[in-house]
Amino acid sequence: MVDWSKVEALNPPKLTQLFERDADRVAKFSVDVGGLHFDFSKTHLDADAVAAFEGLAKSANFAAKRDALFAGEKVNSSEGRAVTHTAERGEGSPDDVAQAAALHARMRGLIDAIEGEALGSIRHILHIGIGGSALGPDLLIDALGRQADRYDVAVVSNIDGVALEEVFDAFDPHATLLVLASKTFTTIETLTNAESALDWMRDDGVEDPYGRVIALTAAPDKAIEWGVDETRVLPFAESVGGRYSLWSSIGFPAAMALGWDAFQELLEGAAEMDRHFRLTAAHENAPMLAAFADLYYAQVRKCQTRATFAYDERLRLLPSYLQQLEMESNGKGVTADGVPLDRPSSPIVWGGVGTDAQHAVFQLLHQGTNLVPVEFVAVIEAGDSLAAEHHEALLLNAFAQGAALMKGRENAADPQRAYPGDRPSSTILIDQLDARALGALLSFYEHRTFVSGALLGINPYDQFGVELGKEMAKAAGEGGAGFDASTQDLIKRAFGE
Repeated sequence: MVDWSKVEALNPPKLTQLFERDADRVAKFSVDVGGLHFDFSKTHLDADAVAAFEGLAKSANFAAKRDALFAGEKVNSSEGRAVTHTAERGEGSPDDVAQAAALHARMRGLIDAIEGEALGSIRHILHIGIGGSALGPDLLIDALGRQADRYDVAVVSNIDGVALEEVFDAFDPHATLLVLASKTFTTIETLTNAESALDWMRDDGVEDPYGRVIALTAAPDKAIEWGVDETRVLPFAESVGGRYSLWSSIGFPAAMALGWDAFQELLEGAAEMDRHFRLTAAHENAPMLAAFADLYYAQVRKCQTRATFAYDERLRLLPSYLQQLEMESNGKGVTADGVPLDRPSSPIVWGGVGTDAQHAVFQLLHQGTNLVPVEFVAVIEAGDSLAAEHHEALLLNAFAQGAALMKGRENAADPQRAYPGDRPSSTILIDQLDARALGALLSFYEHRTFVSGALLGINPYDQFGVELGKEMAKAAGEGGAGFDASTQDLIKRAFGE
């Protein structure tokens, strides 16, 4: 039985008091790993809170669950399979690591072959996927590929034809490589967009559109049946979940756009965080401390949301990536044993880009009635070549916002100008945004999600909640019989009788 009593009894003092009582607080609640600095000192974690969560972890048999993850055991209990995304980075069971290495070698071989046979003719890569098959590659390329001149890459996920036509207007079909990413190779949105992309190529006189298709899938037979040449199918293990798949062949467009060396650095950065998570004690373990803070605010303070703000334009897609990672993983109403969850699960994850967000949502964060834990992500080395004051102002704004949330300001004469303060934040400060650091960052978020799921008793690795809406959309397309009156009326208004 998982014992939450000591966690639920926590009642730490205000943040300013925590700093006043401990001159070494910053050092005690900061962690450095993989070129990343994690500062949790502006959260309400203290020695008592960490001890309470360590006790909770012990009662939840957390260490054994973590060992099972890295050993390749069937931790995805509802689907009866292992979870092997860490093996893609070389951290897993020997068999899983060997399989991942072989599939990486196949991917690199295909990249070499494509560049050898088509050098000078392929200028564009159109990557079509949805969910993790799109969010991961899109984040990698947007964050690291802005200065790359190898290929123009577009990632399309939306079934809305506007998204696809925008790429058609910008790309030359005779110079485009079409990459289709689908774990099952049955995803309706992806295959519909793929057919339209093939039509675009045919209409412009491309003789063999299928010869320009690369398939990234855990179901290679279905890709071949669909029409992709076997030599251009890049499999990945079925035990690699979609939102954890960018380390596998799903990362193919990033490896093409950034170069193989950068992709390898990405994997090595993630592996460094894997080792830190697996081997480091809880009070010095970045993913565990982050999860402890998340659980404190959700379970004890009843915070329903958590916000992440990237103070770097290159990380503008990070909040969207985290939304899927965390809410699809831990947004569950039952435990892994099928028992109703008797406490809050994943908070709603949201966020934006600094400093834009300061002029939009920070009003609520500072003075609203909702307590929202905030996370700031910033990079020390600028990503631009403009005058230094641009980046200095960016970083100072990030640091000042965290300080202001904590300190607040009294104003008895004018309550509208008062700030309550004692509002928590954490900061992740990255030395340099390169592939290795980004790999470590994303691995950190994966393990943070695992810790929360493990302590809540949730299976983070299934996602049955996304299926019902898809089933009903298909039924609507077949006539909508049996739908409620409102839905039937909407279908009639959109499509006629």
